[in-house]
Amino acid sequence: MRYLIAALLLLHGLIHLMGFAKAFHYGEWSQLKKAISKPAGLVWLFCALAFISTAVLFLFKEPHWWWLALVAMIVSQGLIISCWSDAKFGTVVHLILLLPILNALPTSFTSRFHAAARPRLMHHEAMPVVTEADLGHLPASVQKYLRLCGVVGKPQVQNFRAVFQGQFRKSLEGPWMNFHSEQYNFFYPAERLFLMDASMRGLPFQGLHLFLGDSATMQIKVASLFQVVDAKGPKMNQGETVTLFNDMCLMAPATLIDRQRIRWDDAGPLRAKAFFTHRGITIEAALRFNEAGELMDFISEDRLMSEDGKTYTSLPWSTPVKAYRSFPDRRVASYAEVVWHTPSGEFCYGKFNLVEIDYNLTALR
Repeated sequence: MRYLIAALLLLHGLIHLMGFAKAFHYGEWSQLKKAISKPAGLVWLFCALAFISTAVLFLFKEPHWWWLALVAMIVSQGLIISCWSDAKFGTVVHLILLLPILNALPTSFTSRFHAAARPRLMHHEAMPVVTEADLGHLPASVQKYLRLCGVVGKPQVQNFRAVFQGQFRKSLEGPWMNFHSEQYNFFYPAERLFLMDASMRGLPFQGLHLFLGDSATMQIKVASLFQVVDAKGPKMNQGETVTLFNDMCLMAPATLIDRQRIRWDDAGPLRAKAFFTHRGITIEAALRFNEAGELMDFISEDRLMSEDGKTYTSLPWSTPVKAYRSFPDRRVASYAEVVWHTPSGEFCYGKFNLVEIDYNLTALR
């Protein structure tokens, strides 16, 4: 998507050169029937250079690219209105570009997500290597899982970034919607940032989960403008504590050696029970493994179901996983489902495909 937007900005800029060329009589431009004065031609040139520069800034993730894009778009729209019969389709391009500009505003979910992650990534320290001795207090099933994931001999995990593609739905009979998500998790202290982009019937919406300090929030906006969910409070904090521990188990198994925050009970050769404490909240989870040592499921009754962030229902929640594969640094499950166990049966509301994961980062990706 980044390359498509950059290409659109570049192409839109090059098209503006036509107005400059017509004003200064560089060739014949039958597409523009209305005469363009030389002063107006210089304005067309300004827009061309501004859009081309914006394309470069956007491509290289310069956070303030949207300032120049917004100025160029406003000036360009004035030119389009002055040559409406010839250039009216440029308005469609501006409407398309409006969404990424809104996403880049300091108050947007995307900007807030990056603003929260950036300083936390800068506070990076060299992490000690995980040893066999670090695994000694864990149940045998958890030890086997950590060895299978390749954590022994690798640095402990201070943070990770994960990217997912997948589908989710709001109800058992509801349609599946495609989504793309990016998240950063930090462990000293434990915090979680999750940003999701999705669309339903062509209408884009975005979700932002932030678990910073002892406060968890979930917000959802339609078309980056209209907020429809704003969840927070003690029940939200409890639910996100479960999610945080779930991330540790599935994507950062090296963190499971933590003696201070995690207490383990051995529930048999293929099962273990964990009690995770974060900021005064303790949650319980059951982990199920297969004979090979792979974690197959994570089950907790401490995560609360809510559609609007206001009313909550206590239901068992699980994340069956599979398709283990090696990423550059670790071996983890690449596919997960999220399931509510309701009185009428299982309700799978999300399917997650892990696209990429990186550990111990020092800057935004």
